[in-house]
Amino acid sequence: MRFSTALATVAAVTPFVTAHDGPGLPKIAGLNLRDLKTRDMLSNLRARAAAIAEQESHQAFTAHEKRAQNIKRQGGDGAQCGEGKPACAAGYCCSQGGTCGNTPDHCYSPGCQYRYGPGCPENTTPAGDSTESVPRDKVGKVAYGGAGIYQCTQPGTVALTYDDGPLKEYTDHVLDVFKSYNAKATFFISGNNINKGEIDTTAEHKATIQRMHTEGHQIASHTWTHLDLSAVSADDRKAQMVKNEMALRNILGFIPTYMRPPYSSCTAESGCEKAMADLGYHVTYFNLDTDDYNQAAADKVQIAKDNFEGNITKGDATPSSSQWLSIAHDIHYQTAYNLTEYMLSTLTDLGYKPVTVGECLGDPSENWYRTTTGGGSGGSISTTTSAPRPTGTLAVSTDATCGGVSGFTCQGSSFGDCCSLHGWCGSTTAYCSDRCQSGFGTCR
Repeated sequence: MRFSTALATVAAVTPFVTAHDGPGLPKIAGLNLRDLKTRDMLSNLRARAAAIAEQESHQAFTAHEKRAQNIKRQGGDGAQCGEGKPACAAGYCCSQGGTCGNTPDHCYSPGCQYRYGPGCPENTTPAGDSTESVPRDKVGKVAYGGAGIYQCTQPGTVALTYDDGPLKEYTDHVLDVFKSYNAKATFFISGNNINKGEIDTTAEHKATIQRMHTEGHQIASHTWTHLDLSAVSADDRKAQMVKNEMALRNILGFIPTYMRPPYSSCTAESGCEKAMADLGYHVTYFNLDTDDYNQAAADKVQIAKDNFEGNITKGDATPSSSQWLSIAHDIHYQTAYNLTEYMLSTLTDLGYKPVTVGECLGDPSENWYRTTTGGGSGGSISTTTSAPRPTGTLAVSTDATCGGVSGFTCQGSSFGDCCSLHGWCGSTTAYCSDRCQSGFGTCR
């Protein structure tokens, strides 16, 4: 800073005065006039230096303020953003409250104003080819698009479904509980919501989703960042579905045919019902709402339990004549560690069978997914099949993958002897149906 130059001037004058001291200068009351002159000069110089420092400090502060204002004008930290205001700079999110930043609060979705914040999760795209061109054949008897599905059709079944996850510490526990009951669920997965990280680039999410499939659960879509599909544009609606497909493709090698609209919102008027039909999705709602997200506290979870049991026991409901499609959320502690166990024990006691949505609708497991290629670096598992090779010449799978490019057989594996259509080892009907890969395991 120039302030140091001013201090240097003071230091330079001191030897100059000393060097010009003369013997003829009188002293007054023990003071040498030379000393008085020197002190006056030093005092003046110090005052000048202080003035210079104050001026430079003010200039520096002003420059800092100008830089801060420029950053704001350019869409950086603290800038105002949103409708009628400028967009944020590259890498910055526009918060729900309308300020630019890149903190978790600014970038939280749903809520981040992605049209004005380039850094919002909505503006990220999973690696690999787009799935937009994947053929959307409509097979089976379950309706695609339209008004949607609200209830199961197979008496004695209850489809327990979970939205918004995965969150490892919660979803993995849900899977543990289901495994202990030998029961199946359906997980409607969101790809990049609630600051949890993209599912295909976050190792714990990838592992959890792969485990879901390996253990026979159904995987379905709940959009990329949980936007209201009836409230966004047609392009944004498609992006919400396609981006989630790409992420799931990067993890599993295939994409789902079942979805649940966030906020249960997919209206005909908005074009959503037709859009889901065009994309080949079964729009899945529910007829049993636990309301767990409103009862997430320890002192309220009993309400969610009562909602569940009260519905499946109301009136003349019995397993021989009734079936239910339930909704819960695996991003809440009480749901994972309390409600899930209660639901499964209640169903077991009443004689219901906890199954996937596909099974409760009588839809064969081969209809639940579409095969695709072109996975990105998110850790895709290719399931493109080749001509079956004799099982005896293949290595036994150690990671539950089989068939196609992986080349592993399930025969003798710890995951089950059947190799599913989509390249995973297991032992249930979903893996061992007539479309399983007989060259890489047992089919029945």
